[in-house]
Amino acid sequence: MKTETIEYRSGATSMVGHLTYDETKSGKRPGILVCHDIMGLGNDPKRRANMLAELGYVALCIDMYGGGKQPKDFPEGMGWLMALLNDRAELRRRVNAALDALNHRAEVDTAKTAAIGYCFGGSTVLELARSGAAVKGVVSFHGGLNTPTPVDAKNIKGKVLVCHGYDDPLVPPAEVNGFIQEMKDGGCKWELIQYGNTVHAFTNPANDGKANPAAKYNEYADKHSWNSMKDFFNDVFAG
Repeated sequence: MKTETIEYRSGATSMVGHLTYDETKSGKRPGILVCHDIMGLGNDPKRRANMLAELGYVALCIDMYGGGKQPKDFPEGMGWLMALLNDRAELRRRVNAALDALNHRAEVDTAKTAAIGYCFGGSTVLELARSGAAVKGVVSFHGGLNTPTPVDAKNIKGKVLVCHGYDDPLVPPAEVNGFIQEMKDGGCKWELIQYGNTVHAFTNPANDGKANPAAKYNEYADKHSWNSMKDFFNDVFAG
């Protein structure tokens, strides 16, 4: 697999992304953004990008914090994360800048783009869709589902897949129900998969639940959600 560090900008902010694709393939192919969790663009999103490249996609791990920086610890990451969640306009600008960078790649079929995200990244790709971005679909893995502007669901052009742990205390049933209502009111094409006996951050094997019982890896939910994503992309890119 070919990997590249690419620099792009969101306004005055310099962003540093990580691009992965199979250089043995020729021609244009679908491009997929990969958005990181609270800890920034580290090894786990890069691992997912490699898995997507193995499926034949061009994958760009995006940098939501700017400068390629990663927080030194969870509290610092929470501060950076909340600053963006409290400024959804800025969050949307940054993720759309990443989409623009992806679309400028010669390997990418700009008519076939999508985005996936984990935890904070799941919230981010949903906001990308709500912004009206021309993506075929977005997939949120254990992401936050709330938004201060649910009416923006009417802007969603592609399909939405949410993979959620039913027992996730960080995204409780009331928030899930609010999301469902938002999708219905917006006339969206959406799907919600909930996994029983599953909490937050269930896709990352590093989460053993000891430091934080609310975040624990679940092998079944991880594998099933990834396979659901693959089926989802086969569908949205078929046309």
